[in-house]
Amino acid sequence: MEAQAQGLLETEPLQGRDEDAVASADFSSMLSEEEKEELKAELVQLEDEITTLRQVLSAKERHLVEIKQKLGMNLMNELKQNFSKSWHDMQTTTAYKKTHETLSHAGQKATAAFSNVGTAISKKFGDMRNSPTFKSFEERVETTVTSLKTKVGGTNHSGGSFEEVLSSTAHASAQSSAGGPRRVEEEEEELQC
Repeated sequence: MEAQAQGLLETEPLQGRDEDAVASADFSSMLSEEEKEELKAELVQLEDEITTLRQVLSAKERHLVEIKQKLGMNLMNELKQNFSKSWHDMQTTTAYKKTHETLSHAGQKATAAFSNVGTAISKKFGDMRNSPTFKSFEERVETTVTSLKTKVGGTNHSGGSFEEVLSSTAHASAQSSAGGPRRVEEEEEELQC
């Protein structure tokens, strides 16, 4: 008897199978007619209260929407505010701060590395321009341009810098394409008139 009594008085919480057994049990046979009527009345009252609460909640939600519309608040503004708040909250987290610091530090190192690479490239170009090979190439180009200038633009042998030679060659080229020297036939026609 003691074992049966102990089984009925278990203090362990109900397990999943125990809950199913309780849910499928029929307790109506254990209740008196008076208790059944009281429970039915309480059930009706609870359902009425739930319906009333739903109606009140619905009315309050409509009123809330009306107030927000009067204040110029809409769904988009609310989303923006929620996003701004979430973004701010995220930025204040320790993980974000550590990540931001790490990326900032990495960015500074990358910037310094790129600066060093740029400086190295500039130095290499400077060294290359001062090399004997480049100077020889530059002299050949100047000689060629001077030769072209003499043939195209006249007998000006002033030499000058590489930039001056290029500029005067471009000028001479523009002059010849814009009407430049006249043909001999045109000059003969003018003399006969």
